[in-house]
Amino acid sequence: MFSRDDGLEPVNCFALVTYVPEPLGAFLDQMRRELVPNCATRAHVTILPPRPLLAPASAAIEELTARVAEFPGFRIEARAIEVFQNTSVIYIGIGAGHAALLRIHAALNAGPLEFQEPFAYHPHITVAQDLDCGQVPGLSEEAARRWAEFKGARSFRAESLAFVQNTVQNRWVDLAHWSLGAAPGKR
Repeated sequence: MFSRDDGLEPVNCFALVTYVPEPLGAFLDQMRRELVPNCATRAHVTILPPRPLLAPASAAIEELTARVAEFPGFRIEARAIEVFQNTSVIYIGIGAGHAALLRIHAALNAGPLEFQEPFAYHPHITVAQDLDCGQVPGLSEEAARRWAEFKGARSFRAESLAFVQNTVQNRWVDLAHWSLGAAPGKR
């Protein structure tokens, strides 16, 4: 949660993610900082893309607490570098785990978390965003080169979810965590 000492001012923008574990997560974090300096986002796969809430965040947390245990953990495979042309976002596509992510998204985009998203949900790992169109070709080539350098496992188990809130400073803060397929708990 936020404290007066952290200097972060919350905004009505929330998301549900699963973080990419080490060592893949650390590699992706470093690659993202190389492509987009000062990027503070931790490598993740978004389950519910950023959205405002019409209900209090506590209602969304209660809904997630009641529902997350319905979904077992599953494997996610990171594939190739791709680009969303309409938004100039460079990302890594998802192979295995794609269908599970679609199912979880469809089930949880309801009640206090429901939001009419501007784009169809497409599971991915963002590598670079907020780019000018002219930056995309060079940065996507650099991302593909860096991604080819990674020699570790390109798949991982999604075992937990985190409910996060954005701030005026564009820093995402974890509000709650749950284990998939297990009794949920808050942080």
